Amino acid sequence: MLRNAEDYEAARAGFRWPEPRYFNWALDWFDTIGGEVDRTALWITRPGGDSERVSYAELTARSNRVANWLRGLGVSRGDRLLLMLDNRAELWETLLAAMKLGAVTIPATPLLGPEELGDRLDRGRVRYVVTSVEHVPKFAGIGGEYTGISVGGTRPGWWDYAESASASSEFVPRGRTRAEDPLLIYFTSGTTALPKLVEHTHLSYPVGHLSTMYWIGLRPGDVHLNISSPGWAKHAWSCLFAPFNAAATVFVHGYERFDPERLLDEMSRCGVTSFCAPPTVWRMLIQCDLGRVADPPRRVVSAGEPLNPEVIDRVSEEWSVTIRDGFGQTESSVQIANTPGQPVRPGAMGRPLPGFDVVLVDPVTGDPSDEGEICLALDPRPVGLMSGYSEEGKTAEVMRDGYYHTGDVGRRDADGYITYVGRTDDVFKASDYRISPFELESVLLRHPAVAEAAVVPAPDPVRSAVPKAYVVPAPGYAADRDTALSVLRHARRHLAPYQRIRRLQFAELPKTISGKIRRVELRNKEQGRVHEDAVVEEFREEEFGELTG
Repeated sequence: MLRNAEDYEAARAGFRWPEPRYFNWALDWFDTIGGEVDRTALWITRPGGDSERVSYAELTARSNRVANWLRGLGVSRGDRLLLMLDNRAELWETLLAAMKLGAVTIPATPLLGPEELGDRLDRGRVRYVVTSVEHVPKFAGIGGEYTGISVGGTRPGWWDYAESASASSEFVPRGRTRAEDPLLIYFTSGTTALPKLVEHTHLSYPVGHLSTMYWIGLRPGDVHLNISSPGWAKHAWSCLFAPFNAAATVFVHGYERFDPERLLDEMSRCGVTSFCAPPTVWRMLIQCDLGRVADPPRRVVSAGEPLNPEVIDRVSEEWSVTIRDGFGQTESSVQIANTPGQPVRPGAMGRPLPGFDVVLVDPVTGDPSDEGEICLALDPRPVGLMSGYSEEGKTAEVMRDGYYHTGDVGRRDADGYITYVGRTDDVFKASDYRISPFELESVLLRHPAVAEAAVVPAPDPVRSAVPKAYVVPAPGYAADRDTALSVLRHARRHLAPYQRIRRLQFAELPKTISGKIRRVELRNKEQGRVHEDAVVEEFREEEFGELTG
């Protein structure tokens, strides 16, 4: 794939997924790099200016010690281990150690509270927990039979992770790892319902993320920075598998409170060559002086939610590099993306990656179409796709009719570029027109007064439903009538009549713990108001004579 890195057609035509019968990425790939390459694997900076650099060889030895120590505590193949750590070296040590043992890791963000942890321990059938000493109190009172291991200090009843340093640095596996053996279980962010348990194998994520490596354009020796919190799938995408598949360095920007200007300074000081961040971070960065990065990264990408074109334009002007969007899920590696060396089409998230046959399925007829639900053909099944959900029936629900159904809607143009339309449950009808919230939100975000926006249907006696925008005002702008008028005027100028924002309300946006907007909560709020007499502080288009004057 790297041989054809900037020739999209050749990459698709020539690529075949490796499908070994036995495979353990930590033993068969990572440790091999550690024995052959004298290179930094992990580079972590901290708010006070301190930093830690760990080579591939050192990380191999450390993870071997942890694996031997965990084996002494009883961890064996198939055991479930919940891993809840911040970005610290012990996170990578434990991930690699668990892989070597054949244990199944359940990554968890340290932001979780006791109730969410209880759900993970219960439904995840967790037998071991590894977490920072400061998070141990969260587990008090939570039921379940598990062995606790604390990092960074001791707690009564918990094993001290520091003891692993005395274990042997030579690890001998007990038996071979089958490629289809379970490796990771992720709890989804739960934007619309209770989080699902996504299962990945020793093949699906380690090998599947060859597509992610290709999308980013990673090369041996790169210094790759990814802004993503531990516990979420994107962290494994770009802080583990993709960069280590390329024998690159994972650069971790440590912070207590996110500061975009400090981030830019760290990128410049440490020579970051490739950079990945969600749209929220990109929107913060363009409010800063991007010129403070003396030698900008040569490859920049965005994922998590579609990126708005105005951000791409600003970064291109300042850094002479184009942000390339990518689309994937917890359930898969990158499926669709703007790949290296190819023109980026404004508003489009790209074309199908090598190894993925993407079909847009009409939700009514079930036939392939130029607009419809984004699906993956299962014959042949792409390696970078989950083995399934843990819950009975959930897998069959999405793996039907020969496709994996993503639940997202896209539109394909004549050249094969796919534009994101929205989640199947976010797209709605107004006056019999299909409305994509993302398209309307993209227009709103071009207004300087709009920091964030979410569009949902609001019940209307004439049109059945009309687009309503929930807006977070940008710094320096008041949540008042004048700002609302300015935003509505802007929307009127840049949207078709059927798309116009008819109502606007200033409010904080409800989000999942991973930062994704919970539009379902806003939709439910609007539906609930049909049966309520509550006073709503919203601005309606018809109240402004200035819009028609």
